[in-house]
Amino acid sequence: MTAFFAANWGTMLVLLAVALVVFLAIHRMVKDKKNGIGACGQKCAHCAMHGKCEELRREAQKHA
Repeated sequence: MTAFFAANWGTMLVLLAVALVVFLAIHRMVKDKKNGIGACGQKCAHCAMHGKCEELRREAQKHA
C-alpha cells in the first residue's frame, strides 16, 4: 500500500487540488444563492433585468 502512494503521490496531489477547487466553487455558489446574489455576481435589485428573471422563468415553465 505504501508503494502505491509513493508511486502515485503526484497524481493524488493533483486530484486533491482539483477536488478542493470544485468544492470551493460549489460552496461559493450555495453561499451566494443564500445571500440573494444572482448568477451575474450582483444582487438582483441592482440588475438591469430586475424582476424579469422570475417572469421569464415562469413563462418558460408554461411553455415546457
